[in-house]
Amino acid sequence: MLTLRRFVCVIFAAQILVLPGLRSQQPTPQADEFVRAHYTKYEYRIPMRDGVRLFTAVYVPKASAFPQDPGPYPFLMERTPYNVEPYGEDRYPAQLGPSDEFEKSGYIFVYQDVRGRWMSEGTFVEMRPHIDEKKSPQDVDDSSDTYDTIEFLLKRVPNNNGKVGIWGISYPGFYTSASIIDSHPAIAAASPQAPMTDLFLGDDSYHGGAFMLAAGFGFYAPFFHPQQNPVLPTPEKPFDFGTPDNYKFFLQAGNVASLDKYLDGAAWMWDDQYKHDTYDDYWQSRDLSRHMKNIKCAVLVVGGWYDAEDLEGPYRTFYAVRKFNPETPATLVEGPWVHGGWARNDGDHLGDVQFNAKTSLYFRADIQFPFFEHYLKGAGKTLPTAIVFETGTNVWRRYDEWPPKNAVAKTLYFHAGGKLSFDRPGETASSDEYLSDPNHPVPFVGSTTDTVPQRYMVDDQRFTSYRPDVLVYETDPLTEDMTIAGPISPHLKVASSGTDSDFDVKLIDVYPDEDPDTGTAPNKRVIDALPLHMGGYEQLLRGEPFRAKFRASWEKPEPLVPGKETDLDFTMPDLDHTFRRGHRIMIQVESSWFPLTDRNPQTFTDIPYARPEDFKKATETVFHQKDAASGVEVLVLPQP
Repeated sequence: MLTLRRFVCVIFAAQILVLPGLRSQQPTPQADEFVRAHYTKYEYRIPMRDGVRLFTAVYVPKASAFPQDPGPYPFLMERTPYNVEPYGEDRYPAQLGPSDEFEKSGYIFVYQDVRGRWMSEGTFVEMRPHIDEKKSPQDVDDSSDTYDTIEFLLKRVPNNNGKVGIWGISYPGFYTSASIIDSHPAIAAASPQAPMTDLFLGDDSYHGGAFMLAAGFGFYAPFFHPQQNPVLPTPEKPFDFGTPDNYKFFLQAGNVASLDKYLDGAAWMWDDQYKHDTYDDYWQSRDLSRHMKNIKCAVLVVGGWYDAEDLEGPYRTFYAVRKFNPETPATLVEGPWVHGGWARNDGDHLGDVQFNAKTSLYFRADIQFPFFEHYLKGAGKTLPTAIVFETGTNVWRRYDEWPPKNAVAKTLYFHAGGKLSFDRPGETASSDEYLSDPNHPVPFVGSTTDTVPQRYMVDDQRFTSYRPDVLVYETDPLTEDMTIAGPISPHLKVASSGTDSDFDVKLIDVYPDEDPDTGTAPNKRVIDALPLHMGGYEQLLRGEPFRAKFRASWEKPEPLVPGKETDLDFTMPDLDHTFRRGHRIMIQVESSWFPLTDRNPQTFTDIPYARPEDFKKATETVFHQKDAASGVEVLVLPQP
């Protein structure tokens, strides 16, 4: 049993993902001893305004269980589509709350199966759209369901102090965000963590218009099958790929729609994901960032720099809360974490990259717990606008604004000969080209895998540097540290012989072969009893695809004109990273990243249904000349 409440490692066929609300086994008597001794469990079927009843488990501190704080106590709630096991008033979980600090402090913990899932009645709707104007009791959404739940609890659960906190990670992060729109006055604090916010614009399903193939298939194939509620959970069966090589499996499968044959028509959410391949009403109606209004509670938005699932959601949520609720206290926290990693591990490394600090432990004890203590109990402390972990230097930074006010926009320009610098190119004619073959796409990892390894977001990129279909631009060794803080924005001048193409851009930190101060190989350590030499390591910092047909509109794609110079401007998610003295900055450009994203046939067509003959080679040209300068804009902080 893991240390985080209601977390279990779920190994998907296409990814390794940890999701809140899931349990792999019931707790042993020893595991639940503390919770059973200190809390009394109640189960309710709480009626909503339309008559649907939602299953809710409530854990109330026993009298004299916390002599240092006899109450009254605040509520701390998690709403989830993944189940609130264990069911039964005589059955207790191993742990409660976001971390150890909470269950030992004294809270009334509330866990709820959302509408249409497991023991709750009603119909489940994927990321149920918010209704701004509710005209009848039948107009229900997750804001109204939370409101009705709180009204019920305040009246029936004794020894409560009238305050409510809400938290959740990933899908429960979405429910946290949705619950505080037009928020109930008792909600005093909320923490949407890695919240699913807009699945087309940068979260789970699409990045830059490209479909997140491997992760999407691995998640939506085995999960969220239709339910006849109420029903107790049964183990979900991961999809059997029949091979340890996802690259081979997805390449041989053909187009995205052809994967339906493996699912027997049972994965309706998978169909929804790939069939809505433009920014249509399906996605727009589910974009919570448009509705984050009338929020009266303090908000702590949490994300990870290396979250492969919901990297964009925290930023969209944070900026929307600030925009629509300028008087509401809101803090953004970003650390060197994978999806939900801040809640379940030490956070001291990812793959080969060391952070030299137990960042997750610091977050749980010194940021998350004081936040809820302050707003729910009047203890703890207030927080600044942004608390971010600066990688490279491996230190926590606190800012009054995000991005920092003193960050200056500068562009790293491409030059002939693979050079990269802040100097704008002066040549009248200069470009590079490569041949992109969708039948031999560039892999996203350098080894055979049947998952989406979470470490891929910091992995060594030398395996792609030598491919002829990848362009590489690199600075000279830096003579002093350089820190970037904020979004990363590629501005490309390109041409293609095809009528559509992807352009994937990767920002990379290249380690020196020798430490500039000591002359020794950097960062030696031992992994699995083998020495690891980080000299020359090309650490991925940020990478994103961009599908060229969406260059003018996400709603109405347009074909490329073969051979015509075209502007591609897009933005990659934020980062706070210091390139150390002696390191180099590298940019890679390619036109496939497989099977992380689906293949672009490089012909303007309905990509999920593309025929074999639609997949054609294309010559891709990237210009770096005076009147057509390609580069990547970053926000640079002045060095102290």
